Amino acid sequence: MTAMGYDNLGGPDVFRPEELAMPEPGEGQVLIEVSHAGVNRPDVIQRRGFYPPPPGASPIPGLEVSGKIVAIGQGVTPEMLNRRVCALVSGGGYAEYCLAHAAHCLSVPRHMDMASAAAIPETLFTVWHNVFERGWAREGETLLVHGGTSGIGTMAIQLAKAFDLKVVTTAGSDEKCNAARELGADLAINYKSEDFVEKVNAFTDNKGADVILDMVSGDYVQRNLDCLAVDGRHVTIAVLGGLKAEINMAKLMSKRQTLTGSTLRPRSDEFKALLADEIHTHAWPLFEDRTIAPIMDEIFPLAEVAAAHTRMESGDHIGKIVLEVRAKE
Repeated sequence: MTAMGYDNLGGPDVFRPEELAMPEPGEGQVLIEVSHAGVNRPDVIQRRGFYPPPPGASPIPGLEVSGKIVAIGQGVTPEMLNRRVCALVSGGGYAEYCLAHAAHCLSVPRHMDMASAAAIPETLFTVWHNVFERGWAREGETLLVHGGTSGIGTMAIQLAKAFDLKVVTTAGSDEKCNAARELGADLAINYKSEDFVEKVNAFTDNKGADVILDMVSGDYVQRNLDCLAVDGRHVTIAVLGGLKAEINMAKLMSKRQTLTGSTLRPRSDEFKALLADEIHTHAWPLFEDRTIAPIMDEIFPLAEVAAAHTRMESGDHIGKIVLEVRAKE
């Protein structure tokens, strides 16, 4: 099979095609003939050398795919053969075939095209776990999500609104703020021209957001805490603004705020299976009835993965960037 890998770490131009042996599914695994693969920020960070794959994972980037199951391993029900699925994977998505755990797959609704299906798993699993499980978001509360037009941001806005939360988001241009509002955000703040702390506090009558989904970290953390409510939950899922933060612990204690965070890729297969099961029960029906759909930015052929990564790094995208591995579904 053909896959897109690299010999050296660096910029998008390090990608090159390589021929690899066809993977064979093991216990509980399926082999997916890949139709499309999602492009995510962790793929970029891996290519640069700062996010190595966990032990046992494929060195080929790609954390989500869609396609048809063409082989199954021991313990997988025969009914899964030939099923159209999208799947969360720990690597290997930028290839013609990819292994996935059967329990990490979601059946693609008939109405959904495979490009859109490939844009879902990584952001859905991440947002569901961090907003609703770690952040304990509840109906009527206010969620602040930074980067509202990113893949994570567009998913978070839609999921939060589907469960009757108020949503405040930040974005880097008026165009992106308009796109976030069209998705359902109650307030979109241009962080380049407005102080999001002031805006969030004004919007909530100085109560603050109940949950903050933070992808920035660094000096954003204290600013987030300054507009986080009493008993609010601050959940970090990326550190694009810096690894370290200096915060006022006295303020945190007085408001009983919770700081937490997570990374999904290194979690156990058992954890991801439980997460997939919860998503299948509570969130997947929203995709099946078209309440929620992934926001698509641009689709690139697999051979043009360098252009896809350049697009991701430019920060101009709105929604998900996807690779087309097979033109015919």
